[in-house]
Amino acid sequence: MDPYLPGLEECESLRSAFIRYLTLQQLERSPSTVEDFRTETAIIPKKLIRYWHDPDDLPDDVHACLNSWERLRDEGFEFYTFDDSSAAAYIADVFGERERQAFARCSHPAMRCDYLRMCFVLAEGGLYVDADDVLLGDGWKHIFRDGRLKVQPLCYDIPARGMLPAAEIWQADLPTGGRVFYVNNDPIAAPANHPVLRRALARATDKLLGEERFTEIQSTTGPGNFTIALAAHARHIELAGLPCDFELLRDWNSIAETRWDLSYRGDARNWRNVFGC
Repeated sequence: MDPYLPGLEECESLRSAFIRYLTLQQLERSPSTVEDFRTETAIIPKKLIRYWHDPDDLPDDVHACLNSWERLRDEGFEFYTFDDSSAAAYIADVFGERERQAFARCSHPAMRCDYLRMCFVLAEGGLYVDADDVLLGDGWKHIFRDGRLKVQPLCYDIPARGMLPAAEIWQADLPTGGRVFYVNNDPIAAPANHPVLRRALARATDKLLGEERFTEIQSTTGPGNFTIALAAHARHIELAGLPCDFELLRDWNSIAETRWDLSYRGDARNWRNVFGC
């Protein structure tokens, strides 16, 4: 019997199990599959997208994180750094009234950042990274070798009350009890018009414009929403026998690292302080 029922993506336990299944499936995938896919899909353009809500209130430590990516200009990257005002203008210009209204209902800079990244990468493709990510080496080149969507898998260990180290997620014999498997929405690398971005944006828009006023960031615009979109898409292509058009990154921590000791994390600019997560 198929354990993955229709609508599995909206059930946390089934969704977690399915994301775990996708990581194991990727471990078994032949390298030749990637080569075959490379010739059939659009490329990921060298566009780097970041967001900070108020350019007049950019902390020095965040500015240092942003500057760590500057060397990619010499690699042919175009840089796009949005704030609340420029993001609203972009969405109004490129998308419709529903998306404009949905963005206006995002109640925190983190939500607006979530929403803008979906809009931009869907419309134009590229690589989105958080403003607190620091570029480390040249591993980013791996992300652009083919046109698959690239996202980072994560796992929250409930008994330990913390995140599982990234390397352990890929252990084939990893116990799954008390653990929640999902994908992050940082980074996001994709060609334009990828169906996962389309699903994620449509779901977030529906939630924001619905009768219930959702304020929970994770499930409305954040990693929860993105995981739901990926799980639904992965199940669709599996049932249809289509080639896999996404990749779960195994080595993002060697490409970039998140700086947790930044000044803004102690105030309301950190969404966790506002929403109690």
